[in-house]
Formats: sequence, C-alpha cells, structure tokens
Amino acid sequence: MDPVLEQRCADMARDLTIPALLHRNATEFPDLPALSLLGSPDTLTWLQLRDEVTALSRGLADLGLRSGDRMLIMMSSRPEHWLADLAAVHLGALPSTVYATLSTDQLRYLARHSGARIVVLEDEAAVQRWAPILDDVPEISRVVVADRDGDTDTGRIVTLRHVRARGAAAHQADPAAFEKTWREVRPDQPVTLLYTSGTTGDPKGVVLTHHNVIYQTVVMQHTIETPDHARSLAYLPLAHIAERVLGVYNPIYRAGHVVICPDPAQLLAGLVTVRPVSFFGVPRIWEKMVAGVQGQLAAAEPPVKAAVDAAREVALEVYRLRAAEEPIPAELAAKHEAMDARILKPLRAKLGMDDMRWAGSGAAPIPVEVLLYLAGIGIDVLEVWGMTETTGTATINTPESFRTGTVGKPNGGMEIRLASDGEILVRGPLVCAGYLRADGGVDPVTDADGWLATGDVGAFDDDGFLTITDRKKELIINSSGKNISPAQIENLLRAHPLIAQAVAIGDRRPYVTALIVLDEEIAPLWARSKGLPVRTIADLAADEVLRSEIAAAVSAANAKLSRPEQIKTFRILSRGWTPETGELTPTLKLRRRIITDRYAEEIGELYAH
Repeated sequence: MDPVLEQRCADMARDLTIPALLHRNATEFPDLPALSLLGSPDTLTWLQLRDEVTALSRGLADLGLRSGDRMLIMMSSRPEHWLADLAAVHLGALPSTVYATLSTDQLRYLARHSGARIVVLEDEAAVQRWAPILDDVPEISRVVVADRDGDTDTGRIVTLRHVRARGAAAHQADPAAFEKTWREVRPDQPVTLLYTSGTTGDPKGVVLTHHNVIYQTVVMQHTIETPDHARSLAYLPLAHIAERVLGVYNPIYRAGHVVICPDPAQLLAGLVTVRPVSFFGVPRIWEKMVAGVQGQLAAAEPPVKAAVDAAREVALEVYRLRAAEEPIPAELAAKHEAMDARILKPLRAKLGMDDMRWAGSGAAPIPVEVLLYLAGIGIDVLEVWGMTETTGTATINTPESFRTGTVGKPNGGMEIRLASDGEILVRGPLVCAGYLRADGGVDPVTDADGWLATGDVGAFDDDGFLTITDRKKELIINSSGKNISPAQIENLLRAHPLIAQAVAIGDRRPYVTALIVLDEEIAPLWARSKGLPVRTIADLAADEVLRSEIAAAVSAANAKLSRPEQIKTFRILSRGWTPETGELTPTLKLRRRIITDRYAEEIGELYAH
C-alpha cells in the first residue's frame, strides 16, 4: 500500500469506536437494513438495531456490568448474539464469545480466567450444562438466558427479554445516561476478547481494541473494492476472528447488511439467497464447493461438460496472465468475456457467487489444485494469512496483485520480517493489545520493539509475496480452520498406563486421529492380568481385548475435549519409539515431522474412509 494511503487509513481509524460508528449509522442511514436472520422476514434497520442495543446496554448496566468488566456469551448465530455483544461494548465492557463445542472443563477454565461477571446463554439446556460451572465460579453474578419459559427471574438467572425491558424503561427515564456512557469509550479500549488455543493446551485470551478492528476495516475498504451498504453472509461462529471482522465490525463501518446463516448446512442456500459481493471461506468450504461442482458436471450431458471445460481453459489462461501481472490480449479477453457470460456465470449463479467481487481463504492452507479449479469457473479465491493476535489478516492477496500458493503481501500499515530461523515476525496497528491475565491485566504479545513472533515460518519471493513454509509451533489447524492443541490431546491419552506415546494427527484434515504406541513394560503385565498370553508388542497391538481397552482410553480423553478436538479413529502401532529409532528426541520429545513421514501410509489409512 502506498505510504500516503497508509497514513490516510491511520488518520481515518484514529478517533473511531464501534459505538460512534453505530451512532453514525443510526443517524445517517436509519432505514437501511442492518441485520437479518436467513429465512426470517424480519430485518433490523440501523436505527432499530441501535435502539435494541441501547435497551440491552442499559439492562446490562442494571445487572452491574461496568466498563472493564468481562462478559461471556455462548449462543448460536442469531441477532440476539450480535445485540448482546454490542450492548456490552457500549458500556466499555469486554464481551467474549465462547465455542459451544467446548467441554465443561474448558468452559470452567474460561469462566475463571476471564473473571466474567455475566454469562449470556442460549436456553435452558445451556443453563443445565453450565450448572456445575456456576457452582464452582461464584464470581459470575448473573446468567442471562435468551430462550426461557416463564416471565419471572429466579435469583441469579434472568431472561434476556427482562433485561431488555428494564433497560428500555431506564433509558426512557434517563436517555442521557446511555449517551454519556458510550461517548466515554476510547479507541484504545478493548472491544472483544477471543480465546485461542495455545501449544500447551491452555487457551489464551486475545484482547483486541476498537482501533485494531476499525483499522482492519478501513484498510479492507482501501484494499478490496466493494460497495458501501453491501450484503454479507455470516456463517462462522463469532468466536472466530474472521467472523468478528467480516460479520460484525466491517458491516458496522460500511453500514452493510448482514444476513445470519445459523446453520452451516444452510450455507449454499444462504449464498444463493444473499449473493454476497465478498465471502471468506475456510479451505473445507471451498473444497466442498469444488466437489459439488465436479459432481454436477460428471452427471451433465457431454456437450454441456465440453462447453464448461472449454470455458474453464480460457478462464485459467486469463487467470494465469493476471497472476503474472501480464497484459491480456484483446482477442483472449473478448473470448473470455463471451464464454464467461454464456457458460460460467450461470454456473456461479447456482453457487450464489455471480456477484462476487472478492473471495478469500485463510485459517489453514488450501490446496493449489482447489484454487485453480475455482479460478477456472471464474471464482478467484485469494489466500490471506494472519491470526487472532493480528486481528485477522496480516497479509493479503488482492484481485489486482496476487500469486497462487502464497498468502500475499503485508496488509496496509503492517511490517513483516523473518527471524534468522525463518519465523515470521509482525509489527503494526493490527497487532492485539495482548493476552488477558487471570487478574484482569494484559500481558503484551510483542517484544520491546513491537514485534510479534507468530510461530509460523515463511519465505518471501522476489516480488514480496509471502509463502508459509512450516509451522514452528505445534498447533493443528484442521481443514475448517479450527486451532487445536495436539499436546492437550496427547497428554490425556498418555494418562492411561498402557499408552507410552501418542500423536494427534489432523493438520489440514477434516478430523483428528491418533497414532498410539504401547508401553513395552506395562502392556505385557496388563495382558497377564487379563489372562492373555504374554506376547510381543506387535501381537498385543492387534489383540481385540487390548484394542477395546485403548478405545475406552480414547473415549475418556474425548469426554474432556471439545468436538473438533475429539479423536475419530486411531491406530495402535506394532513397535515402540525411542531416540534410537528416531521418533523421539534425546529428551523424549516427539519428532513430529519424522513421525508423519515414516507413518504416512498408516495415517493415510486413518483417513481412507
């Protein structure tokens, strides 16, 4: 980005807050659509949305929520989720959405670590799930429930509609109080708290400020050309940084219209209904889309398939020239335009992507073959790279400047350099405020010079495009973009005496599996205690009685893990691991790359069905 434009972006974002932008939208665009639920005829305009936020904000204040307090939200994607979050922000409080798939132990950890005073839940089933946590965390003073029978509150538990009703009455009696409170919110104050898995298994609470998220939206406006008041489809959980930026903060900055897709199974229907001008998908979404198109074409009549193949060939030729930033011959451009309008655009329309200006992928690597297939039907999916700590994208490919297989160039205002070992270091206005401490303080994530060590290893090409070559930290990122700590899974498995070593597999894959190594001393003793003949480790690995015992250990571990972390299937290996055999370091740490290379066939079999 041009330095002058960078400075302009910095100036535009400097004094803004989310409450100030919402006030602007309600004042300047009161009747424009703001928030809808897919399949519902009801839509909140910007004025109506702010009125709802106002009432809930006053109601939460009545419950004791104050500036600097934390509030946890565990709800599905629905308008009330957006409203509760923004209501807390208007008080200067810090909302945090947590994944509904987390285990009870994980939720208890977040409740204690965040120090949340208020928890907002979906329904009575969620209340029952949180009951043991509430008994252990008395600091949670109130539980607000969105869907609950009856009209009376019961002590610690209150209904969302009562919070709203009390807030509306309080605002009517004293409208100046709300105005005073939100105007005191500063750009450098926290706007959200997102928990992300660390390599040790303990989640880290990433604190993002108003300036972080607004600067991201300002830079997006000047990097990707999309219209104001555009339609967008929100389908990822609000605990995901991508949805936070694209489904909350960017639409507020651009006064856009968000349509919430509450069920990922409805995503295709949502795309066809909304026809968004931009869309971010984790790799698994794009992979499923390619599989769907390929399936349709495989069943098509030969002339139809031949026409699509010819159009794809031309589209790919144009795509490759654009990627190389070379001129497109006029004859080729005319041929592409005609074939795209007649053949490819109707195909994209069936996917709801015929009005797409920018399509992005991130959170995990995406196969180049998938990118090229999509480019061949006129959907240029451009990779980005970043993390929660960088407010989403730290690098980006744009329609005007991209290289397939790279994650683009540094986002506007961001500096990136490589450490001596190739680790990517990042500095700039998108780097978060820090990690929340259990005592409410915030620890910085950067060194004294402002550099964030990302844990990823990369390389720049001669044109300045970054490629991610490795992951220094050992996080698994599955094909849906979920961050998973393998150490946590492996530690739970090794708690069983029969298991000497375990490796969680799942990076870039749809689910987690495990390779399990038996303890060469304990396993024979266990076999003898069960009346089994004492045999070799290889024999025991194939024994059905022992396999049942290991399966029980896996089930016990899964009970303490969230659904994305749970092990779907496993393989018991026929020999042990030592430093001498190469799978372990001298200090008995796992050599993951050696293991994945050596056992590629076994791992492949775990994903064969």
